[in-house]
Amino acid sequence: MRVTLIDYGAGNLRSAAKALLAAGAEAVDITGCAVAVARADRIVLPGVGAFGACIAALRGISGMEEALNTAVRRRAVPFLGICVGMQLMADEGHEFGVHKGLGWIGGSVRRMRPAGLKVPQIGWNAVESTTGSLVQPGYAYFVHSYAFDVTEPADVAGLASYGAPIVAAVQRDNMLGLQFHPEKSQSYGLSLLGRWLARG
Repeated sequence: MRVTLIDYGAGNLRSAAKALLAAGAEAVDITGCAVAVARADRIVLPGVGAFGACIAALRGISGMEEALNTAVRRRAVPFLGICVGMQLMADEGHEFGVHKGLGWIGGSVRRMRPAGLKVPQIGWNAVESTTGSLVQPGYAYFVHSYAFDVTEPADVAGLASYGAPIVAAVQRDNMLGLQFHPEKSQSYGLSLLGRWLARG
C-alpha cells in the first residue's frame, strides 16, 4: 500500500511519513508533482502555517488543484487532510483576509475565541467521535488558532472542547480531515492512521 504525501512547502513531511509507515503503509511517496497526485491511490495533505499562505502554495503548483479534484472527487481516492490540510477542505478561510478553499466540505475556518484560554491551543485534548466515524474517543495533540465551522453536522467526525466545542475531524465518503496531528498523537494517532490505511 503506497501513500502519496503532498509536498507544497507547508507540511511536516518527515514526521507524517514516519507515522504512516509505522501505521502500516508499505511506502510513502513525497511529491509536489500534480501528475503523480492525479494518479495516486491514497493521498495525504499535511499543513502547517496560515490558511491563505497554504492554499496559495498549493495553487502555486501548476495543475495541483485540478489533480486533487480528479483523484479525490472524481476517482474517490482515499484522502486525509491534517491540520491546515483539513482546513483547506473548507469553502473559505478567514486568516489574514478571506481566502477560497477547496470547497469539498461546506463551512469556513475562523479564529477561535475561547473565553479565558490562550490561543493558539497547543497540547493534548480529548476527542469525542460521532457514529460511523473512523475517529475514536481518545486524546490527540493539537496546535492551532483557527477552527473549522462546518455547515453540515453530518460531516463532523470528531469534536473537542477548548472553551467551546471545536471540530476535531471531518469525514465524508472517501475524505477524512483531522484538525489535530496524528503523527504527534502517539498510539492514538497511529491507530487512527492504521484504520484509515485499512479502509477501502
